[in-house]
Amino acid sequence: VVGRISFVEDGDFIDCTKMGVGGKAIPPYIDKIEDIKSDAALILLVEKEAAYMRMAEDRFYHKYPCIIITAKGQPDVASRMFLSRITSELKIPVLGLVDSDPYGLKILSVYMSGSKNMSYDSASLTTPDIKWLGLRPSDLDKYDLPDQCRLDMTESDIKTGKELMQEEFIQKNPKWMKELQIMVKTKKKAEIQALSSFGFQYVTEEYLPRKIAEGDWI
Repeated sequence: VVGRISFVEDGDFIDCTKMGVGGKAIPPYIDKIEDIKSDAALILLVEKEAAYMRMAEDRFYHKYPCIIITAKGQPDVASRMFLSRITSELKIPVLGLVDSDPYGLKILSVYMSGSKNMSYDSASLTTPDIKWLGLRPSDLDKYDLPDQCRLDMTESDIKTGKELMQEEFIQKNPKWMKELQIMVKTKKKAEIQALSSFGFQYVTEEYLPRKIAEGDWI
């Protein structure tokens, strides 16, 4: 975690704007955290460490008051508890930045409703209302992503995509369903890093500022 949040962890004051470029490791014991303070307007939940590091290195949280979190792929229990806790206390929106593929959506679903094989996931582990900021299938054309950055979905990807259409978290959100339909129909996927084909700071200088200015999340 990096950005506009501070808290006391087991007696130590932690300011996540002053924890070096990589930020602070997410605390394993959430019950040792108290006195959470923030002037952030939103939380950016990032799938990939590379995108997280780009935003951290560019000090994106100084341009847009935000908190940036990553679990470096599959969300672990500590990351999910931390997100749930700060969201419930700060009451600010969570915007997800994941790859435009079925796996990216699955990651958001784990944060939102827990993992399939842990059916007892409690409220302290879930953050039900996460908005999908990007990278969305409709972004590929909207931002003119070059063809070499659009990857062919595998049979397995397409199968997973179709299975996701049956999931409750997709079915109750028509805009998510529409994006998933675009993905399965075009049979194309793309990684967040694909945006770097426009320049290594494109995500922080162009993509995110435009997204946030337009309120372009669903």
